[in-house]
Amino acid sequence: MEDADYFEGSAAEWGSEADGGAQDDEDGEGEDDAEVQQECLKKFSTPDYIMEPSIFNTLKRYFQAGGSPENVIQLLSENYTAVAQTVNLLAEWLIQTGVEPMQVQETVENHLKSLLIKHFDPRKADSIFTEEGETPAWLEQMIAHTTWRDLFYKLAEAHPDCLMLNFTVKLISDAGYQGEITSVSTACQQLEVFSRVLRTSLATILDGGEENLEKNLPEFAMVCHGEHTYLFAQSMMSILAQEEQGGSAVRRIAQEVQRYAHEKGHDASQITLALGTAASYPRACQALGAMLSKGALNPADITVLFKMFTSMDPPPVELIRVPAFLDLFMQSLFKPGAKINQDHKHKYIHILAYAASVVEMWKKNKRVSINKDELKSTSKAIETVHNLCCNENKGASELVAELSTLYQCIRFPVVAMGVLKWVDWTVSEPRYFQLQTDHTPVHLALLDEISTCHQLLHPQVLQLLVKLFETEHSQLDVMEQLELKKTLLDRMVHSLSRGYVLPVVSYIRKCLEKLDTDISLIRYFVTEVLDVIAPPYTSDFVQLFLPILENESIAGTIKTEGEHDPVTEFIAHCKSNFIMMN
Repeated sequence: MEDADYFEGSAAEWGSEADGGAQDDEDGEGEDDAEVQQECLKKFSTPDYIMEPSIFNTLKRYFQAGGSPENVIQLLSENYTAVAQTVNLLAEWLIQTGVEPMQVQETVENHLKSLLIKHFDPRKADSIFTEEGETPAWLEQMIAHTTWRDLFYKLAEAHPDCLMLNFTVKLISDAGYQGEITSVSTACQQLEVFSRVLRTSLATILDGGEENLEKNLPEFAMVCHGEHTYLFAQSMMSILAQEEQGGSAVRRIAQEVQRYAHEKGHDASQITLALGTAASYPRACQALGAMLSKGALNPADITVLFKMFTSMDPPPVELIRVPAFLDLFMQSLFKPGAKINQDHKHKYIHILAYAASVVEMWKKNKRVSINKDELKSTSKAIETVHNLCCNENKGASELVAELSTLYQCIRFPVVAMGVLKWVDWTVSEPRYFQLQTDHTPVHLALLDEISTCHQLLHPQVLQLLVKLFETEHSQLDVMEQLELKKTLLDRMVHSLSRGYVLPVVSYIRKCLEKLDTDISLIRYFVTEVLDVIAPPYTSDFVQLFLPILENESIAGTIKTEGEHDPVTEFIAHCKSNFIMMN
């Protein structure tokens, strides 16, 4: 480490080369020697000029103009403050006192970064390129290091119009680091860079799969930087979505991006419709666009769509399979208290059922078949559940009498989604649990049936259960709150028993690690899980669940009857069948 330099040159280096560093012999031709000498002496008078990369070129010009060596030596010596050498000396002292060399280097680099960000002059930086006409060697060296690439990203965000920084971002992308610049808005201004970043980000999301979608999507959201980036990305994904292999996954990502844009307050409905099949059906496009832009359904536009989708040659069903549009139906047909014109209700139900159940076969952009076999039964199920859910005169006891009907209708995926939304809106009312007398309210019991019938709705069910589990139910006393949370844990265990294992156990593991959950609830969960599981176990499950059992507050505190001890048996099984990683 003794030869390591932590600080080479001064922060002025960003603009110094622009001040005449790259000029050669011919630059001085025709200039007055006295003027050249004065210009050079002025530079020699600046602090630590001897450390600047341009020192040799300046000395050359000065001597060619007849300058005196004595003046140079005196000025460079008097103005030598040794900032870089002092930093290196202090760094060596810190290492001698026992500080880790990497920590010292990180401290120096972070301080230098903050200085550069504070004093960065985009005009001087741009002049580097106009004066030199080529990429400085030090710039290529800098982008090879993560620390300095991170500096350029921060500077690019602060100075989006700086040509030098835009060029540097492109250099970084060319060097293969495009995966790092997903959040840099500057990258969105250059098509070549943006295309590369988009390709890398999309590949990351596709490779990550469903379980990592929520984590990877925010980085991909840089496509929402502007209309041009959004249109470009959605156009590309629209083409990829038509591929037989992997097309459906790309379509899902495109829809998630649409939702993200909507949540951020952007109205991208016209782009969504233009990239679909709506352009061939202007009246449908106009009706859909109006409802999507306003975020609400209306009888006039619904009537337009109803007439088209009950005609002998209806538009493609894909036209109305826009997630944001289907969400509006959930609010109109399943939200408690939502008012819907009774004369038009059948039209709302028909369009939703059509979108959910009709199957079309296409070949070479021509529809060869249309299957409406499930349309009638789906419509009937939606209408039945709508009447049950939105009837303000029906209480919990009346719903219990209709449970068998609800269970039958929940078998339809679109109805299950509607019931899930309805349960969410209902149980989120502040006084809901205060008025409940049953150990398991009927609305929570419906979540079990949804988990049983629809694997794809498991994430939404768990999301609702987690929200309720973490909500402060201050209107209930302590014992009532514990009983409610045990009921919610029962629902989570049911989801686990239906195949949604790792996300449920991961959540409880986080609760244990954060120390914000009553330990008796964790013990309750463990006991319930041990009752429903049996070997063989996957290594992923063991890695998540075993540390919970081995926790001091859990192991040995679960009471068991007789000689059967499921905790000890599980731990023994795992230790004999798995190599445990600490």
